[in-house]
Amino acid sequence: MTGILYGVGVGPGAPDLMTLRAARLIEGADVVAYPTLAGAASFARAIAADLIAPDAQEIVMDVPMSVERAPAQAAYDKGAAEIAAALDAGRDVVCLCEGDPFFYGSFMYLFARLAERYRVEIVPGVTSVTACAARARMPLAARNERLTVLPGPLPEDELRARIEGAESVVIMKVGRHLAKIKGVIDALGLTEGAVYVERATLPEEVVLPLADAPEKAPYFSMILLTKGADPWL
Repeated sequence: MTGILYGVGVGPGAPDLMTLRAARLIEGADVVAYPTLAGAASFARAIAADLIAPDAQEIVMDVPMSVERAPAQAAYDKGAAEIAAALDAGRDVVCLCEGDPFFYGSFMYLFARLAERYRVEIVPGVTSVTACAARARMPLAARNERLTVLPGPLPEDELRARIEGAESVVIMKVGRHLAKIKGVIDALGLTEGAVYVERATLPEEVVLPLADAPEKAPYFSMILLTKGADPWL
């Protein structure tokens, strides 16, 4: 009998925001898999570090930092093959994913490679979007309002068009695109309603009005914007 692959969301950063199910699976795991980026330490593993058994096998998928898709695809191919070998040996594998596995999560690339051959279970996690909204004390949507989630690397013209047609906006993957995004929001006259959040739920967390945001942003940063279309009370 083959093992079960678990895609486990470990939340946005604070270890105590992991679900009880996620913690239970990680504590009992014989094999733990997770991605790293260009040889750096794994953020997902750092969140769950205190739960991983000392004798657990760890499958590390090192994903190169490149705009080309081929190197990353090769890394996930290699990781999927190692996970498949453990599953074929009858061992369950717990794959750690920052936030939620199916919300901009790296686990979806493994799911695409393995789901047809093996039993796969998904354990949802607290997303960075909801964590940032909580830390910014900023409700995102109510009643019939629409919430639009945009990736920061989008071209400037597309960002402008999508923000113009939205009611409540979350912009993820801000990082090196901060100046461009701030320029778009400012040109639309919406800066006053925007909040910048960096490393939400971690000790080094930063929450500021977008107008006061730093010149440079890390990858783990986000901008929240509401236009006040619908009062919450």
